[in-house]
Amino acid sequence: MYRILRDPRIEAAKRMMSRVKRILCFASGKGGVGKSVLSSASALLFSSSGRKTGLLDLDFHGPSAHTILGARVGFGENRGIIPHEFNGIKIMSIVPFAGRKPILWRGSDISQSILELLAITRWGELDFLVIDMPPGTGEEILETSKILERGEFVIVTTPSLLSIETVKRLILALKELEVEISGVIENMGDGNKAKKLSREYKIRFLGNVRYDENLEKAIGKPNKLLKTKISKDLQKILQIL
Repeated sequence: MYRILRDPRIEAAKRMMSRVKRILCFASGKGGVGKSVLSSASALLFSSSGRKTGLLDLDFHGPSAHTILGARVGFGENRGIIPHEFNGIKIMSIVPFAGRKPILWRGSDISQSILELLAITRWGELDFLVIDMPPGTGEEILETSKILERGEFVIVTTPSLLSIETVKRLILALKELEVEISGVIENMGDGNKAKKLSREYKIRFLGNVRYDENLEKAIGKPNKLLKTKISKDLQKILQIL
């Protein structure tokens, strides 16, 4: 831990994000709860409303933000890497470096790669940087949260008991790290489970996002994605963040 705290890349990462007004980190206790869809759709909604927006996909095992938005991820180079823009969103992930190859790395390898990516990506001036965090409560999310001092964590869960229980562990971990938790969103549910969770752990309930049977048809098509129930529900949630 001492080695990571002294790492000069941490200060470099903070400099790269120094002109970002707000950093929203979408996190979940486990994979498969729709975190990537909600983070990608949020970035699209911010951009569509005229906000300068960035989207960083840190889910190295299953990077999918580019697929959800139908974007080709790339970058230029000038004292670091400059993300290409798509629909007004600056997008960066591991995809330009790994392509379609599987990421067969251990937790510490992923943590180091995330730190490297944060240290070399030049975001410039942004209103919002939306980050799709690694799922779970492993080493990578715990160490990354320390780098993102200004990060506001948006926790995503489903009504599933498995999801709720893993989110409880995530909330306790984030509270121990003393990072800001903006609140919890219940995806594909009526919100009752997340409301109970928010009361139990004294965090804000942000709202629920309905299940949308037409989501699959909107994947890769930003204009259709903006018309889904998901985007309509998210729009209300983002207004109170």
